[in-house]
Amino acid sequence: MYRNFKIVPNIIFGRGCFNQLGDILQPRRTSVDSTMVFVLDDVFKGKPLEGRLPVEGKDIILHVNVDDEPKTQYIDQLVAQIQKTMPVKPSGIIGIGGGATMDIAKAISLLLNNPGSAADYQGWDLIKNPAVYHAAVPTLSGTGAEISRTTVLTGPEKKLGINSDYTLYDQIVLDPELIAGVPKEQWFYTGMDCYIHDIESLEGTYLNEFSKAYGEKSLELCRQVFLEDHPEKDDKLMMASYFGGMSIAYSQVGACHALSYGLAFVLGTHHGIGCSITFDYLEDVYPEGVREFRRMMEKHDITLPRNLTKDLTPEQMDTMANVALGLVPLWENCFGKDWQDIMTKERVLELYRKM
Repeated sequence: MYRNFKIVPNIIFGRGCFNQLGDILQPRRTSVDSTMVFVLDDVFKGKPLEGRLPVEGKDIILHVNVDDEPKTQYIDQLVAQIQKTMPVKPSGIIGIGGGATMDIAKAISLLLNNPGSAADYQGWDLIKNPAVYHAAVPTLSGTGAEISRTTVLTGPEKKLGINSDYTLYDQIVLDPELIAGVPKEQWFYTGMDCYIHDIESLEGTYLNEFSKAYGEKSLELCRQVFLEDHPEKDDKLMMASYFGGMSIAYSQVGACHALSYGLAFVLGTHHGIGCSITFDYLEDVYPEGVREFRRMMEKHDITLPRNLTKDLTPEQMDTMANVALGLVPLWENCFGKDWQDIMTKERVLELYRKM
């Protein structure tokens, strides 16, 4: 049975297109009670970007902190805050920031229309009701969160996304001007998430011509950005992120992402750097990709953190391995139906010990 999957229906791309956000939202303001919630990474608090938001009437700007990976408990708190502040359900949720901020905005839009905690929906297709209208404005590129049907969250028992067609954004605004000036390491690690998406998709058992077409183009763009320093690198990275997200939409990620989830659950490692740390130890799984990744690190003078797990207890190591091994579709994409014969728990633990 082929999966009939949805994609983001409305996309605007181009330098300066952020200025059209107000016009894009206007049709959603159907009455005097219509309001928007602008979910803004708090790094922009008091900065020029905040002043450019098309805030009207009783709209609110919800500053969110992404120093830590988004947690289900944090989502629950933000939803409760909106419900307390706004007696009428907002007409739209607008996520402005990097992948974590966009994931937070997605989760809020889902939980406003679905009862309970965000932790109740960690898994595949557990959401029953469509989300509140939600739009994304990425200020970092690489995660593919703007195009993904997943909102990645750390819950009390696992790190696992809310995976649903309802998670997908209704609108994305891709303005390359907004990613200019990002700190080098943050830019690199976020971009490497995209690069790793491509490698895992293109070398996975779920690969098909749909995924291959997007993955190959995304990989080509990543090479131009990280190996050639192309003058239009911001535009190219923004499109690489989009294409990389589309590539895994009809396939899946693989071993690196599974292992990075375990690392993040126990250590709180941010997604981009966590994927980079993990990928560097997977030369036996993705040999050509890891060698190219190391050339990219060398070119941009990036040094990965080491010895992250050396002080962990056996119980913490066991938790980390269990979280990683629980992501069955990722392992199946990487190794096939018999993946458990290849990626044993001891092999996972050995990889973590090296980190």
